[in-house]
Parts: sequence; structure tokens; C-alpha cells
Amino acid sequence: MKTRKVGVIGLGHVGAHVAYSLAVQGIADELVLVDMKEQKLASEVQDLRDAAAYLPHRVTVNPGDFADLGDCDVIVNSVGKIELLETHDRLTEMDFTIAAVRGYVDKIKASGFDGVLINITNPCDIVTRELAMGLGLPKGRVFGTGTGLDTSRLLSALNRQTGIDHKSITAYMLGEHGALQFAPWSCVSFRGMPLDEWAKTDEKFRFDRDALQKESIGGGWVTYAGKQCTEYGICTTAARMVHIVLHDEKAIMPASMELDGEYGETGLFAGVPCLIGKNGVEQIIELPLTDEEKAKFRDCCEGIRKNMEHLKDI
Repeated sequence: MKTRKVGVIGLGHVGAHVAYSLAVQGIADELVLVDMKEQKLASEVQDLRDAAAYLPHRVTVNPGDFADLGDCDVIVNSVGKIELLETHDRLTEMDFTIAAVRGYVDKIKASGFDGVLINITNPCDIVTRELAMGLGLPKGRVFGTGTGLDTSRLLSALNRQTGIDHKSITAYMLGEHGALQFAPWSCVSFRGMPLDEWAKTDEKFRFDRDALQKESIGGGWVTYAGKQCTEYGICTTAARMVHIVLHDEKAIMPASMELDGEYGETGLFAGVPCLIGKNGVEQIIELPLTDEEKAKFRDCCEGIRKNMEHLKDI
């Protein structure tokens, strides 16, 4: 029986929780953890090993280096420096994270890695592109969590507003994983019932859409304000993506993926609904956006391109 091996690079608040989620949910049979801080790495490995006896699934946890990632089925990249977010601008991380990725992407490639890499590190869309270019894997095998977490925040807000369970709601946040993202309300439905139709007969579905969108965009800062990090939402988002890949689910989920003509955009990664399977992102789903929503998406992409200009200075 082939075991499922997952590597996690970067064991800060997010990376450590990703590893724990993969272990406690039984998603991975073997975890390889990589971090530049030797004591941090040793501590996280020990803590997970201490939990192994009481987990409902068998899991092996080992420390490693980039050379040990070659036979991983999936790698999750979560290197970051959380204190840089004190400015409330994910781009402040860029000088650190882009330099870090450039420092080890060739080491991942040299390991012979030929699986799927999922990036969390911010700015997510730009770092994901950097990793994809550096690794040179087939298109779709490198993608980011993108607006996956933001979509979860939107679903949560819609659940509280309407009382409908998260899993019965279809809704997305699109564009940049950052301040420029937006919710295409024309595509929101409840198991086939469009939001606009339900709003005609039930006041719970007639709400301030701008307020809910703003809540979804700003949710991360609410979390950060009291604990100086985000953990549970993003680690669960990443773990779900790993599960989809390992089980070849062909599930649709928002992710940061390279656009090559979809939505009229090329040359950048952005958050869009994607069909995900064993080969990573296997298809980008183009939603039937209204003209106004198409304009908002173009604005998001222009914002990402503007931020990409800073790459020349790093």
C-alpha cells in the first residue's frame, strides 16, 4: 500500500497547525517538517509525536531538510514572518517571503520533487507565481490557498445571516488574497436557489451586501488583532486542499491559480474557482459574471500586477 507523504515548509503558527490538521484528520500517513530554526523544528516534531498515540489514525512525523521532500506527494509552503503584518498590509511581507522562496526553491527542485505544491505564504498570489516559475512543474501542480480562506469567511457570514448551513451555500471571493478581492453576488446560490430570487420573498436574504463583503475581507485582521496570528481557518483551508489532491476528488474550490486567458487575464495568479484533483488544479471554472463584476475582477488583477512591480526591487 502506498502511503501518503506530505511535506510542510515553515513551522510558524500556520505551518504547525497545518501539520497538526493533516495528522489529526488522518489526511497524511507521513509528515516531513522543514524549518530553518532547528529547535523550533525539533519542538514541533516532538509535540506531534507526543500526540500520535491518541490520534484516531496512524501517522509518522519526521524532521527533514529540502532534500527529503523529493518523494512527497504534496508540499505545503507556509514560510512567513507574522510580525510584519503589524502594518495591516500583506505586501509588507513581500521583501522577506520572496527572498526566502528564492533561497530554497532550487533546493526543492533539486530534491526531484514531482508532486503538487500548495502555497500559503503571503502575498499569496505573487509568492505562488514565484514558486511555480522556480519549480517548473506542469501547469496546475503549483497553486495557492488564495481566496479559499476568504471564501470560508463569506460562507460563515452568509450562514449567520440566513441560517442556511455552509455546505448548502455556493459563494466565492474572487481576485487578490488581500484588500482588492470581491464577492460576485450574481453567482451566490443556495443549492440552486439564486440569492436574488430568495431575496424577493424572505427578508433574511435582503441584507447589506457591501457590509458582508467587507466583513469577509477584514476577517483576518479581526483574528490577528487578539492573537497576533491566524491559524485555524487557514490551516483547515490548506488541509482540505491536500485532502482533495490526495484523494483525487475533482472538487471545486477557490484557489490562487495562473490565468491564461480565463476571465480575459494572463500572466498572473489570482483567486478563482478551480477544479482540483490529483494533478493539482486541473481546470479553472469561469463563472458567468456580470459586466460590473468583470470590471471588479479586472481591477483586482491590475492591483496584483501593480504589486508585482515590486519584485524588480527585491
